[in-house]
Amino acid sequence: MLPQRKANRLRDYDYAQDGAYFLTICIQNRLKLLGDVDDQIMTCSKAGHMVSEYWLKLPEKFEDIQLDFWVVMPNHFHGILVINRLE
Repeated sequence: MLPQRKANRLRDYDYAQDGAYFLTICIQNRLKLLGDVDDQIMTCSKAGHMVSEYWLKLPEKFEDIQLDFWVVMPNHFHGILVINRLE
């Protein structure tokens, strides 16, 4: 049984507004589908490369976003997405 996590969203915050958002996307059942870490080096699987490829294409599809730091891990992905509609 997985531990229960508390909600990490701010109550009454409008997540559609401009700003920088830290994203975590986890693989179901924590399966290591995106690659492996060996000697502190991440080697992406085909699925891990696909996640990287589509992450990098997001600004082409959505002109109001920018990508900041990101990382693919064996069973999850972290990224910072910046929404800026004012430019």
